[in-house]
Amino acid sequence: MTEIARSRARAALPAALLVLAAGFASLGVWQLDRQAWKHDLIAAIASRANGPPSPAPDVATATDAYRRIELTGHYRHEQETLVRAVSDLGSGYWVMTPLETHEAVVLVNRGFITQQQRLTARHEPAGPVKVTGLLRLSEPDGGFLRRNDTVTNRWFSRDVAAIARSHGITHAANYFVDADASLNSASAPVGGLTVLRFSDNHAAYALTWFALTLLSLGAAWNVAVRWRRPQDAPSP
Repeated sequence: MTEIARSRARAALPAALLVLAAGFASLGVWQLDRQAWKHDLIAAIASRANGPPSPAPDVATATDAYRRIELTGHYRHEQETLVRAVSDLGSGYWVMTPLETHEAVVLVNRGFITQQQRLTARHEPAGPVKVTGLLRLSEPDGGFLRRNDTVTNRWFSRDVAAIARSHGITHAANYFVDADASLNSASAPVGGLTVLRFSDNHAAYALTWFALTLLSLGAAWNVAVRWRRPQDAPSP
């Protein structure tokens, strides 16, 4: 390698390390911004979920996930759909039952049942019912590595549009409702199991990026200082 090439390499490496440090620092700041956003989101969801129930929103434009709402209507038990689920109670199914209201048909997740309860009779309220629960957005396309199969009636996610189509339900809402525990009984699905815990690892990620920033700066300083030291004179 010529002396000119060596000089260029010596100049380029510290500069590259400084560019890396700037990139790592930017990622750390971005993670802190994400942490602030996540904390605001968690606070907003807690406020919606624990507030007084509000009327059901428009059937086609609902976007306010986890808001507590109230609906009144009649269940269509003959169009019930079981969706595979894992809850705090183990492995089983969510019981998704269409609720016919004056405005639309809303899928209601009445709660959780175990594998054994799938084969036994369940309490099915007849007549008008009032449902209070959390508004949830549709879960299209199926679960992780598992797609919903309408032909075999195997469901791994609560895909509102697909479930409605499979039963020929028209004018269905674009959301479903996780029913709370108010209708729980010994023979009914267990409601009120909505998980409101959200991962919040942004601080750890930010520390990792900032640590890499310091390492890059340290490496740039070390290289610059070492290469600027005068070389030992050659022996005669």
